[in-house]
Order: sequence, then C-alpha cells, then structure tokens
Amino acid sequence: MIGILLITHGSFGEALVQNACHVLNKRPALLNQLGVAAQDDPLDLLPLARNMLQMVDDGDGVLILTDIFGASPANLALKLLEPGRIEGLAGANLPMLLRALTYRDKGMEVLLTRARDGGRDGVFNMQDH
Repeated sequence: MIGILLITHGSFGEALVQNACHVLNKRPALLNQLGVAAQDDPLDLLPLARNMLQMVDDGDGVLILTDIFGASPANLALKLLEPGRIEGLAGANLPMLLRALTYRDKGMEVLLTRARDGGRDGVFNMQDH
C-alpha cells in the first residue's frame, strides 16, 4: 500500500486527516502529516520529514500532498521526491485526500492521476449541480 504524507501550513494537514477519518469512520493506515509553522526553517524540518516519510513507507512508495506550490511546505516536500517512488501533488484538499486513500492500492501512476483529478473535480459551482 502506498503511504501518504501531508506537508502543509500549520494545522491544515491535521484538519484534513481528522476529516478523512470522520468520513471514512476510521484512521487509515500509513497516513501522517507534518505542519510547518511560520517560524519554522524548512531545512531544520528535513530530518523530521524524512523520518515521517519512512514511517508511512511500507516499500510501495509514498505520495506527498502539500497545499501551495512554491511555499515552504512544498519546498520541503520537493527535497523528498524520488520519481516513481516518492511523488508529490500540490493543492491538497479533502476530495484529493479521500481519492488518494481510495486508490493507493492501484500503483503510483493511477494514484497520482486519481488523486489529482479528485482534487480538481471536487471544486465546482454548487448551483450548477
């Protein structure tokens, strides 16, 4: 099973994890989050991030979800990527996380596509539906 690590601003990742647990009525395995505070130096967090990455990696790889590309959490995530084994998506939201949790047994390529599409497709004008 592909692990999932959220690296986000502040408590955003923890809120996503808590809400995913609520929707799924359980705490999914191999799921963790790292919140980056305003006063944190991302380089100081790199060893902790690597440790957290190992905690969710059972050998099938890890998908890192981050909130804003170009911001400190995403820059930290970029330092962890290993194409094909540790991949990353920016723009994390609850539909993206739920889709990632649903498809992580299907391989990294499928997971990346489904999680990205889940995040994108979860955004729409409610009056149009």
